[in-house]
Amino acid sequence: MSRLYLLPGGLDSGSRACRALARGSALPLAGGPVSFAWLDLILREGASGRRTRRLRVEDGRVSGLPAEAEETFGNLTAARPTFAGYDATRTRVMGIVNVTPDSFSDGGAHFATGAAIACARRLQAEGADLVDIGGESTRPGALPVSREEELARILPVLDGLAGAGLGISIDTRHAACMAAALERGASVVNDVSALTHDPASLDIVAGSGASVVLMHAQGSPADMQRDPRYDDVLLDVYDHLAARIAACRQAGMASGRIAIDPGIGFGKTTEHNLALLSGLALFHGLGCALLLGVSRKGFIGRIGGGQPVERRLGGSLAAGLAGAARGAQWLRVHDVEATVQALAVAGAIARAEP
Repeated sequence: MSRLYLLPGGLDSGSRACRALARGSALPLAGGPVSFAWLDLILREGASGRRTRRLRVEDGRVSGLPAEAEETFGNLTAARPTFAGYDATRTRVMGIVNVTPDSFSDGGAHFATGAAIACARRLQAEGADLVDIGGESTRPGALPVSREEELARILPVLDGLAGAGLGISIDTRHAACMAAALERGASVVNDVSALTHDPASLDIVAGSGASVVLMHAQGSPADMQRDPRYDDVLLDVYDHLAARIAACRQAGMASGRIAIDPGIGFGKTTEHNLALLSGLALFHGLGCALLLGVSRKGFIGRIGGGQPVERRLGGSLAAGLAGAARGAQWLRVHDVEATVQALAVAGAIARAEP
């Protein structure tokens, strides 16, 4: 069995993208602001075979595109609708609030209700478009918590943020927690299992009108890093997310309610993570908003020389900016202020005329 994929290349943004678009030598990636100058047409044959042919943008079009790739091509160029009420004219920021005693990133610093509420308000002030509140750690090796415990952690925080004018995402795998959080004002469900862990979750989200982030993960948090393997990590993750989008669409959800996340660090080696980041633009072919979570993750420490989690800001910003340069509409981060600043500076440089 064979399948076609389209990987955009020659990516640019700002003034150079505008000039290339005006010349007809580039096309907008997901409606912009990033553009692409060519497509690598990938033919997957069997589990791990690949053949690639490069198709360049000329006179504002791509010649030689097979008919079976036209829908994917349309997804690549079409502007994204608003997601959870936010447009895609710039890269948006989702701030992380872990209401857990064992998060890898903060060691339980926001486990107490008051600390979590204060953290959410601080991230809002620093420029977060959404805050993502989670009551169950999904770090590598983490054990599950009961739904009752998860609810006891997150509900007081949600109640404390009522009326704050803050966009809220709930980071959970459990349908009961999704339903309770949505009743208390959350507008996004962020599920590391892409609505597969709890059989009731798809119907809960589909019937609520909320938006959802579908993330790829191989295995469970308890075992996902033991020995992750793929035939072709970039294409395998793409296929999995395509199947989950199809399930959501079948349940009645429009593409504008769906964002996808390749799940950096969730059942992936450093090499897998780098392949996904390098080929990130491929995922725009799925026609949904693209969210990237790289903040403080283990591969950053491994590449950088073994830095502990509290010293991974530089690598987090580098990986996040690489994602934005590949058209990611959302970055999920711990360090909101630094990320907002980095995006602003990178954008100003791109827009400047040399």
